[in-house]
Amino acid sequence: MKKQILYILATACLLFSSCIDAEEYNDDPLGNFEALWTIIDEQYCFLDYKAEEYGLDWDEVHERYRKDIVSTMTEKDLFYVLGNMLEELKDGHVNLYSGFDVARYWSWYEDYPKNFSDSIQRIYLGKDYHIASGIKYKVLDDNIGYLYYESFSDAIGDGNLNDMFTELAICKGLIIDIRNNSGGQLTNASKLAARFTNEKILTGYILHKTGPGHSDFSDPYPIYLEPSNDIRWQKPVVVLTNRSAYSATNDFVNTMRQLPLVTIIGDKTGGGSGLPFSSELPNGWSIRFSASPMLDPEMNHLEFGIDPDIYVNMTEEDMKRGKDTIIEYARQFLSQKDLE
Repeated sequence: MKKQILYILATACLLFSSCIDAEEYNDDPLGNFEALWTIIDEQYCFLDYKAEEYGLDWDEVHERYRKDIVSTMTEKDLFYVLGNMLEELKDGHVNLYSGFDVARYWSWYEDYPKNFSDSIQRIYLGKDYHIASGIKYKVLDDNIGYLYYESFSDAIGDGNLNDMFTELAICKGLIIDIRNNSGGQLTNASKLAARFTNEKILTGYILHKTGPGHSDFSDPYPIYLEPSNDIRWQKPVVVLTNRSAYSATNDFVNTMRQLPLVTIIGDKTGGGSGLPFSSELPNGWSIRFSASPMLDPEMNHLEFGIDPDIYVNMTEEDMKRGKDTIIEYARQFLSQKDLE
């Protein structure tokens, strides 16, 4: 999987070697506006998909926001207009970076229940949990393993995973909590997922932009998960999700749900299925945007998130008692599996 990801990224770089040259535009409010709109128009990968999903019309967006551009506007006023224009994409991978601010779209999780509590989760971990690089884990008192991976930006090694799975081998089931994990490196996500399959499986496809048209894409390139050559888990698994599970975490959930012993419990993930790419405006501001869409094995978009197998929300009553409704449901679910 690591070699495939490196190939994908290398291919993306090659395909984008003919990117829009922002120096074609003047370094003034209008020039920067036109440069940004054109970069998105020719290189952003979800314009057609979002036109279908919620009626996004990027040409209409241009006409609407062009009216707000005047030659005498300040840098901050320009940044505000450009940031609002980018919000029309409803994409957490789209960011505009200046020296004084970052334009971002966070409604993909801010408009939904949090379904996670740091303070309550610390109760479950206690003080005697183990740490394997970026993963915290322990055996709960009902003999169910619990691990929390806070960010796929935190690298994890094969030795770390071997030690962890050896420690958890006595457990009858395993909870993988990736709530509030907003992503990171796909290689870390696939390295963990590879411990839960005994055979090579198709997990989805990736496409790359091949031209300036909204529908100019390469043929789908298949992505496979290869089983690890080290210790692999053979018992039931529950993956806990919420809306703040995003980007590489969204991909991890898509991969795990292809496996027969895995059940996804919690809330819908936040999405973010496009691999990000960066470009620059004439004034030096940087723009990051989704450039290569990733699809599931049935060629469905995952940009707006993945539904769990079982929806569970945290309740106020449980939270007042220091209980995590989603963890408790997962424990009961795994205990029942053990009796089957």
